[in-house]
Amino acid sequence: MTGRVGVVCNPTAGHGRAARARTAVLEGLAATGREPVDLTGRHYDEALAATRSALADGLDAVVVVGGDGMVHLGANVVTGTSVPLGIVAVGSGNDIAGALGLPVHDVPASLDLLRRTLGQDEGTRLLDAVAVSTPGQRPDRWYVSSLCAGLDAAVADHAARLRWPRSGGRYVRAIFAELAAFRPYGFRITADGETWEQEATLVTVSNTPLFGGGMRVAPDAVPDDGLLDLVTAHGLPRHQVVRLFPLLFSGKHVDHPAVRTRRVRSVRIEPLTDVGANPPIAIVDGEPLRALPLQCDVHPRALRVLAPKVEA
Repeated sequence: MTGRVGVVCNPTAGHGRAARARTAVLEGLAATGREPVDLTGRHYDEALAATRSALADGLDAVVVVGGDGMVHLGANVVTGTSVPLGIVAVGSGNDIAGALGLPVHDVPASLDLLRRTLGQDEGTRLLDAVAVSTPGQRPDRWYVSSLCAGLDAAVADHAARLRWPRSGGRYVRAIFAELAAFRPYGFRITADGETWEQEATLVTVSNTPLFGGGMRVAPDAVPDDGLLDLVTAHGLPRHQVVRLFPLLFSGKHVDHPAVRTRRVRSVRIEPLTDVGANPPIAIVDGEPLRALPLQCDVHPRALRVLAPKVEA
């Protein structure tokens, strides 16, 4: 069996696990008769450019080795094309792989799945992807999991800069650090034509249930139903936020009276400093994006992923 497969790795992901896994993935794909093309760069932008260039030259699939940030990179290369994305989840945050039922921190199992699904129509799952834009401009970013714009974004950005503890523990540490100076943010939100203004603690536009190392921010989100889960929590004092955020790990925060979930196709989020504090930089799939305003639009079944299909 022949075919070129791009392999892109974040060598720093998972405390060095991704760098070790890259060799196994390259060798494993070569053993199947395919031509692995190593597209790993020194940094995100270099790897993104290399992968886009290789796709233009012709690839049968792109395989990312790392965490959610690498899935985000791969999605921004192959969304809207017929080229599938393979995921070897060995990062510190593997929420997208977890939501799709893919192996996590198990390279042999990931390789076995790639061998069984590459080149097989039944091995491809079509997922929704979310286009992000500055309102009135063309979309310039795709995401798979979630966009965070409230305290969730501030915590995610803080946690990304921490080196310990691993996984969700960094988010717990970051929550308490961010709470020290927290006051609720001000937003104007438009969802499927309905507009409202609110002081908010939490604002997340989710396509999958998980973010932040296992937090079930949108526990009922389905990645291939053509809808987004907009989860908001009204402005809360710090002592109530301390009680709310731990509930994100179980998804029970959605039962809190301050939390509301809406199922929508399009969301525009704008800062409104007359109502509350200026929101932080938005985070997509755990990666910093930019300041508000931002628009999110779901594109049904726009991303092909090498993953087991889910029976209806």
